[in-house]
Parts: sequence; structure tokens; C-alpha cells
Amino acid sequence: MSHRFRFGIVGESVRTAAELTALARRAEELGYATLTLRDHFVAEPFGDQLAPMPALTAAACATRTLRVGTLVLANDYRHPVLLAKEAATLDHLSGGRFELGVGAGWLRDEYLRAGLPFDPAGVRVERLEESLRILRGLLSGEKTTFAGEHYRVDGLTVFPAPVQAPPPLLVGAGSPRMLGIAGRHADIVGILPRALPGGTISEEISERMPDTIARKVDLAREPGRDIELSLLVSPTFGPDPRACAERVARRRGWDAGLVPDMPTQFLGPPEHIAGQMAARRDRFGFTYYLVSDRDMEAFAPVVALLS
Repeated sequence: MSHRFRFGIVGESVRTAAELTALARRAEELGYATLTLRDHFVAEPFGDQLAPMPALTAAACATRTLRVGTLVLANDYRHPVLLAKEAATLDHLSGGRFELGVGAGWLRDEYLRAGLPFDPAGVRVERLEESLRILRGLLSGEKTTFAGEHYRVDGLTVFPAPVQAPPPLLVGAGSPRMLGIAGRHADIVGILPRALPGGTISEEISERMPDTIARKVDLAREPGRDIELSLLVSPTFGPDPRACAERVARRRGWDAGLVPDMPTQFLGPPEHIAGQMAARRDRFGFTYYLVSDRDMEAFAPVVALLS
């Protein structure tokens, strides 16, 4: 494996500056590699969120080694030239600790409430691929010219120059086309359940099963490219993994017999979860795991075991 295990936090419950800086400092103390924030301006389904770019700047200023990232920005909410300048500035101010996560956008209700057109999935995905090409060029320090269906850039460079050239690009992907785009353009691919045309995320249990995840990983693998594979996971702690699986099944309405094999579910005491992660690294290639900030303290022993 060319990538070592690393672990990140998703700051889902952060609402104030004090909570943000405390979370960032504690994550750093516990050995987490990254603090990430979502990109939403409606409360559902994750609760109210701070604007990610200024909040991550504050988190970076409150820490010394913790990396900060977006999980993920909706491409349609920002022009790629504006985003490249913000990303370069954040990377500059953090001393090279920023990771830029971008996706096509999926939450229809959010688009409509903000008065943004919710274009068909194919259009949103096409726009994202153009944006990724522009971002890669600008954040690599190149004078960038691009003419596509959705964006045109004529001889632009970005200031300030990012410390990383470019900062790592993460793309969250769940559908075959998105996985292919991520494999071609991203440094990190976050494997997700597929987004549905109606503007929601699939709740089908098949999207969480090992064979489906393995197919998604295969679609994201591009010959000659060494991508890092990422997964947002749900740990359930307790002395008995089987009892943990039954708790998850009751909560989600799933068959308890299926839960232990789901790549996003980790069950039992920390030592058992660490073993599960090692086995799934060997099977699927996942080395970068993220958990909700609500699980940060309980998950820290797993970080210590594998980092």
C-alpha cells in the first residue's frame, strides 16, 4: 500500500467559534490528521453549518499540524476561479495544510430554497469535471486557459501561490460517471452512496454492501494514478460486535446479519475495529477514514492503534 492509515473528523455539531477551535485543538491532540466541514446553508439533513472556508481558516490558525478540508463543497455554489483563489489563500495561511474536497451538488431542496437552478445530474456532473480541470491548473501555479460548455478562463493565474502545488483534491462520488471523473482528476476519492435524480441520497441497503463498494472502488481506479481512498464511517462500540450489529440494525431498520460486513460499519471494542480496518484496507484499499465529531473521543483509541 502506498498510503498509510489516517483519520479525519467531520465537524457536524460545531456551531460557534469557541466550539470550532476547541474541536480543532482536541482533534490535533488525539492524533487525527484532518478536520473537515460540510457545505450547506440549510439546516437539514446535518444541522446548521458554519461557512467552511472562513471556519477552516480559523481552525488552521488555532492548530499547528492538523490539516483542514472541505467534505465537500458543492461545485455549483462557487465559480472555480473564485474557489481557486480562496483555496490558494487558505493553503497559504495554513502553511500548506488544506485539502480541497468538491462534489457535483445533490441536495435539491437547498438549491431551490436558494433560488439556484437544479439542473439534471448530467449537467451538474459535466460542470464539475470542467471545474476540476480549472482548479487543477490554477492551483498548480499554471497560467490557465480553458474553454468549455460551462466555464471560460483566459490566461489566469492565482495569487497567493499555495504552499502545496496543488493542494490535494478530494472528490466525493457514488455513481459510475462520478467515480470515473474522480479517478481521473482527484488525489483522494471519497466513496459514497449514489445521489438520486430527485435530489436525495440513496438509502438502498445495496449501496452499503461489500460487492457494491468493491465495484465503486474499481470504477475509481485509473491506471497509472495513485489515488487515496476515503470513507465516512459509523463506529459502534461495545464488548460484543454481534450486539453492536443488532443495535445498528434496530436503529436503521436493517437485517442484523448484513451489518458486520458493511464497509462503513465498524463494530465492537477498539482492537476489533482496528482489525476490521486492516482487513478492509487489504480488500478494498481504504486508508483514509472519517468519523463524525460526535464519535471523536470514542474513536480515538482506534486512531492510536493504527496511526
